[in-house]
Amino acid sequence: MSILDRDALAASPLADLHALASELSIDGYRRLRKAELIDAIMTRQGGEPADRPEGDEEDRPSARRSRRGRRGGRGRSGAREDDAGADSPEESAPADAPECSEEAEEPAETAAGAGRAADEREEEIVEGEVELLANGSGFLRVKPPEPSDDDVYVSAAQVKRCELVPGDRISGPRRPPRRSERFASLVRIDMINGRPADEVADSTRFEDLPAAFPSERFRLGSDDPTIKAIEWLTPFGQGSRVTIAGPARAGKTEALRRLAQTLAAVPEIQLSVVLAGVRPEEITEWQLGPVAPAAAVSFAASADAQAQTIERVVDQGRRLAARGSHAVVLIDTLGGLQPHAARKLLAAARNVADGGSLTVIATAPEPLGGETTVIALDPLLASTGRFPAVDLLASWTIRAELLVGEAGAEAIARARVEALEA
Repeated sequence: MSILDRDALAASPLADLHALASELSIDGYRRLRKAELIDAIMTRQGGEPADRPEGDEEDRPSARRSRRGRRGGRGRSGAREDDAGADSPEESAPADAPECSEEAEEPAETAAGAGRAADEREEEIVEGEVELLANGSGFLRVKPPEPSDDDVYVSAAQVKRCELVPGDRISGPRRPPRRSERFASLVRIDMINGRPADEVADSTRFEDLPAAFPSERFRLGSDDPTIKAIEWLTPFGQGSRVTIAGPARAGKTEALRRLAQTLAAVPEIQLSVVLAGVRPEEITEWQLGPVAPAAAVSFAASADAQAQTIERVVDQGRRLAARGSHAVVLIDTLGGLQPHAARKLLAAARNVADGGSLTVIATAPEPLGGETTVIALDPLLASTGRFPAVDLLASWTIRAELLVGEAGAEAIARARVEALEA
């Protein structure tokens, strides 16, 4: 990561500073004011924050504008490589705004800035398809799927408030880019898939949708011995909460990687992988594999940063499930999170009655509680290369008969008895 000086940081949008602070594992960065956040970043990068005169020059609007004018403000956040050099504008919607279509707040500026805002009352309406970025924000692609200079930035707050998912068709007024921005920003979202945005936002929250025990089993059809053992002895289905549990070197990550490769071939699901608290080498291996992670942070990140990384991906899965899709999120690992945060993320999985589903499959040192399926691995079998390394006595599926029928559930019970007697 290149070292940024204070001028470059001051010229960057707050969203970019938050992304940088997350990469640097700065605890509580969202509670810091911009000047304090810049101090923390400068210190973490190995430099000392420069002494500022009393009154804090960074907090004065005139100083902020003059800095942006000198530097050009080329901040870089979590945009894809396709958008290299693209500046994500500052968050253009407040997180606590009550309406999906409510107009985004603009930062307080000088009278000249107010005059520019008045000139923008003649709104230019744009329409396009949503593409989401790893940091939770996104773009309205006017010529999907290819990016273009006419695309419009959509803030993370607008994405979350309107529960946008990739492929949604949205429309609303745009404002031109400011001096420090490359792209125009969406002022508000008026329509989502041909419906008024407020109607979509007022629909039932995902948490309030009726949940049912999983009843549609994932048919994996793999010849891999570990996957076959999981499919028939610890079945799981759409909406399952699954923990792959075991101590270090039990093969949890390898089992998850094999599941990812198998699930990627299931056509009716939308699969995402998120890595948190893993080794940097494992991140590289996943990125070079058949299923690249949607987001990843190493074990150097704080527990809060790891939880936030996972939450962004899980939140997207929730929005997909609320729209009737079947989403699957694979997590490696929940082991570095606080217990409450880990259970909260696992609890997001559910099978929506007469609707979509969100399935969460996560690795962890031990079961967290609330799972519908636990796949326990035996480290002794794994260390000696004896696969499948599934510990049948410690593994289980609640209401297995809903997934494999009464005969299948009885067969699983007999296999466990045989394992106990062996």
